[in-house]
Amino acid sequence: MNKEMNQNSFEDRINQLMKDQEEFLSQANKPVTNYNGLYSRYTHPVLTAGHIPLHWRYDLNKKNNPYLMERQGINAVFNPGAIKWNGKYLIVARVEGYDRKSFFAIAESENGIEHFRFWDKPLIMPERDRPDINVYDMRLTQHEDGWIYGVFCTERKDPEAPKHDTSAAEAQAGIARTKDLKTWERMPDFESPSPQQRNVVLHPEFVDGKYGFYTRPQDGFISAGSGGGIGWALVDDIEHPIAEKEEVIETREYHTIKEVKNGQGPPPIKTDKGWLHLAHGVRNTAAGLRYVLYMFVTDPDKPWKVIHQPGGYFMAPEGGERVGDVSNVLFSCGWIPDDDGRVFIYYASSDTRCHVATTTIDRLVDYCLNTPKDELCSAASVQTRIDLINKNRSENK
Repeated sequence: MNKEMNQNSFEDRINQLMKDQEEFLSQANKPVTNYNGLYSRYTHPVLTAGHIPLHWRYDLNKKNNPYLMERQGINAVFNPGAIKWNGKYLIVARVEGYDRKSFFAIAESENGIEHFRFWDKPLIMPERDRPDINVYDMRLTQHEDGWIYGVFCTERKDPEAPKHDTSAAEAQAGIARTKDLKTWERMPDFESPSPQQRNVVLHPEFVDGKYGFYTRPQDGFISAGSGGGIGWALVDDIEHPIAEKEEVIETREYHTIKEVKNGQGPPPIKTDKGWLHLAHGVRNTAAGLRYVLYMFVTDPDKPWKVIHQPGGYFMAPEGGERVGDVSNVLFSCGWIPDDDGRVFIYYASSDTRCHVATTTIDRLVDYCLNTPKDELCSAASVQTRIDLINKNRSENK
């Protein structure tokens, strides 16, 4: 009798897990009501640890796992890259296990807003001669050379660190390319004059016959140091991605949303008014670092030249987005411009889960071109607001 109960208990538990997950994956995702004219947020995250397939986490063999324990747990799913491929909306997510190791996994949706499901297995990323200790934050670029490139952070232990220091790390930009998003060819890591790199993004078009990269030069693993902001560099040969020069094109500024660090998010979107850029800015607070998303525009023919930059943030953490493994953080590696002019912005909150916001190219262009820039002091800021008040009063008399 006890043996039969144990057998039923095991099978019943598997069935219940599957039923619960199916209900979770099938839930509708509706826009929230606090519309601001810029974008629509949605009620539910699009990817969480709960979206990870059961067979990635549980040994489903009763003989090997009689108590049906979660053998390989998932801590978080975040910092999503994105692409539209064969009519599907795809996210390449950073998945972090309980062991703190991150890996890449692809999830797809029919409409880009709900019902995302992971492919059967995580992405297998080939390694270089010097193995990666951790990989994360992939930006996908569909380049005019015919390849899809994934540029991501490869983290390794700092070889110059003392033996007793087990936390000193080195960040560089790994590069891989694919034609089908399933089989990847690993390229040499990006090289530049900077000691370390983060948030490196490949521009989608050739620039004077060369490959353009947005970079984030930094002196150390965490601190930007003398890095200064978002950089620009050119590479002659993608199979030997060595940048001889690197120029900072989008600087950090005192007492702004980007005073500590800033970095490129996804590859920019081309419009007739210029290249739309989504970036993250970081400032320090008494509660720690605060990450927000902001925008700027570069010249249509000179994608390294900033021509418009609305002041302040475009999107910041709200409500439950504020809480997670690293609280008060929004971060984006991917957006998808659709054929009808809509844009799907995929972002992570607090290093824990992935969300979507939807807008249009026209709205983003209007926002970037017609929002006042940051004048960098209180007196000018209040005058800009008074100008708006007076304009509204005079026009509504």
